[in-house]
Amino acid sequence: MSKRNTTLYITAFSGGLASLATEMCASRLLSMHFGTSSPVWASVIGLILLYLTAGYFIGGRWADRSPHPGTLYQIVAWAGFFTGIVPFIAQPVLALVPRGFLTFNIAMLVGSFATVLILFSVPVTLLGCVSPFIIRLAIEDVQDAGRISGRAYAISTAGSFIGTFLPDLFLAPIIGTRNTFVLISLFLLVIAFIGLLRTHSRRALAYVWMPVVVILLAVFLRGQPVKAAENAIYEAESSYNYIQIIERGECRYLLLNEGQGVHSIYCENSIQTPGPWDYFLIAPYLNPPPYTPDRVQSVALVGLAAGTISKQYTEIYGAIPIDGVEIDPKIVQAGRDYFAMNEPNLNVVVSDGRYFIANTSAQYSVIGIDAYRLPYIPPHLTTVEFFQHVRDHLTPDGVAVINAGHTATDYRVVAALKATLLEVFPTVHVIDVPDSFNAILVATVQESKTGNLLANLPGLESNEYLYNQTLQAASNLRAIRTSDLVFTDDRAGIELLTNALVLDFALKGD
Repeated sequence: MSKRNTTLYITAFSGGLASLATEMCASRLLSMHFGTSSPVWASVIGLILLYLTAGYFIGGRWADRSPHPGTLYQIVAWAGFFTGIVPFIAQPVLALVPRGFLTFNIAMLVGSFATVLILFSVPVTLLGCVSPFIIRLAIEDVQDAGRISGRAYAISTAGSFIGTFLPDLFLAPIIGTRNTFVLISLFLLVIAFIGLLRTHSRRALAYVWMPVVVILLAVFLRGQPVKAAENAIYEAESSYNYIQIIERGECRYLLLNEGQGVHSIYCENSIQTPGPWDYFLIAPYLNPPPYTPDRVQSVALVGLAAGTISKQYTEIYGAIPIDGVEIDPKIVQAGRDYFAMNEPNLNVVVSDGRYFIANTSAQYSVIGIDAYRLPYIPPHLTTVEFFQHVRDHLTPDGVAVINAGHTATDYRVVAALKATLLEVFPTVHVIDVPDSFNAILVATVQESKTGNLLANLPGLESNEYLYNQTLQAASNLRAIRTSDLVFTDDRAGIELLTNALVLDFALKGD
């Protein structure tokens, strides 16, 4: 392999790494504002592939017209520069997104989303030009065309493999998404300068301003929040989420990704919340009477977040054993630092919820599932097979509690979850959460009736909070017709159903 070709193959590796790393960073940048739904991912992946396709086509023609290494490295330089400035140009556009969600302005939301994706067309298309250009330059004898093409694509794909994991698992959680863009940009610019210095040293000087501009943007805009939020006191990125904590009065709120849903609340002087968490505490009283608080012996929570439910259970039921499962260690740390998630009876497990439930040997009085990535519940936590694991680890009078979403008139997701739960449990009840798009499903190991909530009230008279919350839940019980749709590991279609619900809501506004 000639020295010239070695440099070209290093460039191929770098281009492959940068193209996939840029794609992963684009998805992270958009997920902070639009969430992590499958339509967001599909849009990012689809358009990035379209841009790369355009780059392959343009790059092939460009290489034939100007088969010079200097041209290739100028392309790499411009690709690096535009990669570095995209997050800064996108910031004013993305600033419109919270206003769009607040007023549910579809035009503003779609326009912002499309504009940001279009911004990526320039750097990604230029990166797509790199591989065909390298093949054109590396081939000196047509008899070697197949071998050289295969080697170039293999090396580029190896770079893409690394670029797939590097941003999400290492760079973004440590230095942030915006600085990851900057690092990718500077990496490409270094490759471009080395190539230009080897081929057109004078021309390399004409591009010195590029890294200067990128670095100045990074320096002068450092410390600014990725997504501004009023009263924000904490901001972080993890491998799973963009995390914000805001403080209003005496309460703190955990927001994730697009920030349209509250995932935990902590109020120093009150355990009562305006959300669905309170209803997790009264689920056991759907058991046949007399069911009293002392019978709640242990709890597992899948989707611990910052510990709202575990704190409530400890306050109401005492220091009973609680296993709280949360997949994101940075959320756990935020809970400890900002939500006083320090109950001695809480055993925090950083793990996937299904894996933990399937492999634990413990039995629980209550297993709560509140694992939203708004508006989606992870599909593997909604299936017959998962709920069988849940039932296997409940006591004979145990209950499973799930938080699910709906609109004012569309309960399709709730109905499908009810049908799925009924494949495993004898009885499932639905409780509407007032002034919200949440419903709580309670599945009981024993046969149970809706009237059990009122029948168990006499045993709760000594606890005003439980008494009032149970009374309120009894008034919010909702009869839901069972769906014909049942989720299984083979066909867990909750994302498709949720997409349909969101689309109908957007079009009808109900």
